[in-house]
Amino acid sequence: MDDQSSSIVECHECALSVDISLLIERQKALCPRCGFLLSSKHHNALDRILAYSISAIFFLLLSLPFEFLAFQSNGIERKIDILASLTILNNNNYHVLAVLEVLTIFVIPALILFSLIYLTIALRKGIYPRAGQYLLKLTYKLLPWSMVEIFVVGVLVSLIKIISLADISLGPSFYAYILFSLAMTAAVLHMDKHQLNQLLNYCKSNQATQKKQIKPTKLKDVTPRNHLSLALKKRISVQKTWALLITSIVFYIPANILPIMNTRFLGQDEPSTILGGVILLWEMGSYPIAAVIFVASVAVPMAKMLVLVWLNYSVQHQHSRFSKERVKLYRLAEFVGRWSMVDVYVVIILVTLIQLGNTMSIYPGGAALAFSGVVITTMLAAMSFEPQFIWQTKNNLYSEECNDQ
Repeated sequence: MDDQSSSIVECHECALSVDISLLIERQKALCPRCGFLLSSKHHNALDRILAYSISAIFFLLLSLPFEFLAFQSNGIERKIDILASLTILNNNNYHVLAVLEVLTIFVIPALILFSLIYLTIALRKGIYPRAGQYLLKLTYKLLPWSMVEIFVVGVLVSLIKIISLADISLGPSFYAYILFSLAMTAAVLHMDKHQLNQLLNYCKSNQATQKKQIKPTKLKDVTPRNHLSLALKKRISVQKTWALLITSIVFYIPANILPIMNTRFLGQDEPSTILGGVILLWEMGSYPIAAVIFVASVAVPMAKMLVLVWLNYSVQHQHSRFSKERVKLYRLAEFVGRWSMVDVYVVIILVTLIQLGNTMSIYPGGAALAFSGVVITTMLAAMSFEPQFIWQTKNNLYSEECNDQ
């Protein structure tokens, strides 16, 4: 693997080109400018990714056919499996929530795991998998939209919410899904994009050598360049981020005004907003859960929007101060944004579990859709924002435009 002994990597967050030597196991490479993790090499990474991925698929399949949760109150008992929420949401015409649930906790995680199994089996044999690099790129694009661990937290929060109202029992599917979540998290933690790309390139070159189809290639510039000028690329990124942020703010208003769920108790409807639910939990003495819901559903979305607004504004006006601090804020905003989906999953679980006719039933409110829109648009805004422009100054952009001309 001599061609793997050194490679040029462009930092995702500051666009600095860094020459990374071949890492030994348990070593990491950090960007010298912004501290971004460029690559890390895990012990027996391929074997572990394959083992954890197969285990995760096995536990996911086990979580489908059996009982997930059981709810018993006043002599009335209700048992559900993990897919029952899809039927209930569809019956109440909340098709968007049903699609979001099935995509984020079943379809996308399964696609990621099958892709990892396909890639690692081929790489362990030294074979270049067909469309391997495209599949790896797609896997990393899907990762933020896999919300298995967030769904598990949502289930636990919903159980704490209703444990004082009824007897709750956990079925075999619940434990299987917990194990699925742990196995998938372990598989993802052992992934490294740079290391996997290196292995794919090595297998591809070996395969070409064996077929004697090697063609002379020109040395590429160590700094990858886009056909678009730097200034134009920046303008597109800033405009797209502003559009998504404005959309998220529009969604945020009805998400906090409209009820996120309606509770029908003895024939009467009692709507509950996000803040109303937090206040109710606080008054009931469930302080940790009230704090979790408030942070995830109120503080995090608002803080993320404010941070992205400031970052986008500072990039648009080419501020050069506090670059490291702004990058750290961007990382934090990108990481915590998806956890706001906890409240949506809490509503889905409660709607699925508590369906006792006029005695007591819970239905999703309009805020559930609006809040889902907030989470999705803020995630897209964070993805469209280019952190490398935090490090660009007016002189950088001017020299780039002159070079392009």
